[in-house]
Amino acid sequence: MENLKNKIALITGGSRGIGRSIALALGKEGSHVAVNYQHSEDKAEEVCEMIKENGGKAIAVQADVSEEREVKKMINRVRNELGEIEILINNAGIAKKQKVEDVSLQDFDKAIKVNLRSGFLVTQEVLPAMRRKKWGRILMISSVAAQTGGVVGVDYATSKAGQLGMMRYYAKNLAEENITANAIAPALIDTDMVEGLGGVKPEIIPVKRFGKPEEVASLSISILKNGYITGQTFNINGGMQPS
Repeated sequence: MENLKNKIALITGGSRGIGRSIALALGKEGSHVAVNYQHSEDKAEEVCEMIKENGGKAIAVQADVSEEREVKKMINRVRNELGEIEILINNAGIAKKQKVEDVSLQDFDKAIKVNLRSGFLVTQEVLPAMRRKKWGRILMISSVAAQTGGVVGVDYATSKAGQLGMMRYYAKNLAEENITANAIAPALIDTDMVEGLGGVKPEIIPVKRFGKPEEVASLSISILKNGYITGQTFNINGGMQPS
C-alpha cells in the first residue's frame, strides 16, 4: 500500500459534504491538501484550519472548475504554494431533482458542464505533472444514478455516467505510467446536496439509512493507497445494487 504522506492532493468541491470528508481524511494521512470551492470560502477555510490543527498543510482555492481559465489559474496557485498535484479528487457537482418532463436543455447542459466537463478540464491540467513523476491518483466521485438512473434527473444521471466512461479511458491509457483512475458511485449520502433534493427518504435504501460522508472518505483513502486498482467503480450504496 502506498504512503500518501507529503503527496499533493486537490479536491474539487472540497468545502462541504463528501469532498470535505475526503479532504480531512487526506490531511490525516499527511497529504498536503488544496480545497477547491466556488462560493463557500468560509467553509473551505474551516476545512483547511482543521487540517492545519492536526499538523497538516492545506490551502483553500477558489475556482469555477467548469471554466478552463479558472482551472488553469487554480492549478497554477496550487503548484506555486504546495507543489505539483499528485492526487486528484473530481468531486464538484450539482443536483436538482426534477420530473422527466421538467428537465430543460439548459438544465441538461449545466449538469454536463459542472459534473462532467469540470472533471475533464481539471484532469487534463494535472496529468502532465503526474506523467513526469510516473505517479498519480485520479478518483471520480460519481453516483449510483450512473448505473440505476437514480432519483434526481436525466441530466444528473447522464453526467455521472459520463464520469465512468472518462475514468475508464484514463485508466486504460495511463496504467503503464503508474497513474490509476477509479470512481466511487455512492447512493444517497447525508450531505447538503441530499437535503436539497427534498422528499427523498432513506427507506428507499435497503439498509434504511443515508450513507455518511466519512464512509465514502474511508473507501477513498483505501483506493488511493492501492496502486494495483485501476479502472474500477466502487459502489457504496447501502444495498442499492446496480442493474
